[in-house]
Amino acid sequence: MILKPSSKLESGLTRTRQSFFGRIAGLLSRSDINEGTWEELEALLIQADVGAETTIELVDGLREQVARERVQRADQVQELLKQRLVDILRSHSHHYLHEEGRPLSLVLIVGVNGSGKTTSIAKLVRYHQLRGERVLLAAGDTFRAAAIDQLGVWAQRLGVDIVAHQPGADPGAVIYDAISAAQARHVQVLIADTAGRLHTKHNLMQELGKIYHVAARQLPGAPHETILVLDATTGQNGLAQARTFKEAVKVSGLFLAKLDGTAKGGIVFAVAKELGLPILFVGTGEQADDLAAFDAGQFVDSLFA
Repeated sequence: MILKPSSKLESGLTRTRQSFFGRIAGLLSRSDINEGTWEELEALLIQADVGAETTIELVDGLREQVARERVQRADQVQELLKQRLVDILRSHSHHYLHEEGRPLSLVLIVGVNGSGKTTSIAKLVRYHQLRGERVLLAAGDTFRAAAIDQLGVWAQRLGVDIVAHQPGADPGAVIYDAISAAQARHVQVLIADTAGRLHTKHNLMQELGKIYHVAARQLPGAPHETILVLDATTGQNGLAQARTFKEAVKVSGLFLAKLDGTAKGGIVFAVAKELGLPILFVGTGEQADDLAAFDAGQFVDSLFA
């Protein structure tokens, strides 16, 4: 079975497409472009959670291009808008686990509690399984007993092993044991959950810093990816969370969870533009298979499909 990103994205973006971006497509299907068109386009983009800063830059640039190139047809304006949206997403592209031939890759998962972190980990496990790779899980969120239990349930469902300690244990010790186990079992990918507390940046850095130190000492170049799981339904609040995590740790990319649950899929552009972080995956449903590897062109096409 191979995941089909375009179909996953199209189904996952139904709510977004039927609301704000559908209205944008309708707006740009009219025969003439006037001042009212630009004002309405700006309002719709902001309502779709693209963000004020990104929207103003986007619309101003588009207006200048339309005037410079003397574009008159609305459908041409839509194509220019789509290209600019793709450019925003591609400007910070990053190829997930790009280095070939590495015997073991460590992927750290960060994000606030309730963001969909555990389900996103399950989807990532399935992603690797579909590629014929052996996966091991590490329950590094030792501060919540529920987090360890939830991850254990997914491990059982997906048929993968999990390394876990008692609640309250040292997360660094969990990662140490998990790396040792992964090496002994010739696992290709180790995916580690981490604590999702955001009480202060200092504590977050301290907790994750210890994991980084343990991982790097035991496994060259580790962690090889640090993926931030962001709940798409939280909109601009999610953007603020992402900013805090980015300041605290070296986030290499984003997993945008619950994208199917929001009409405001424009948050994708705000995240890419304002944070400069690449989007690696999007969650498009509740099941382990409801995942799409992110492709900027397919994403934008799906918004206007």
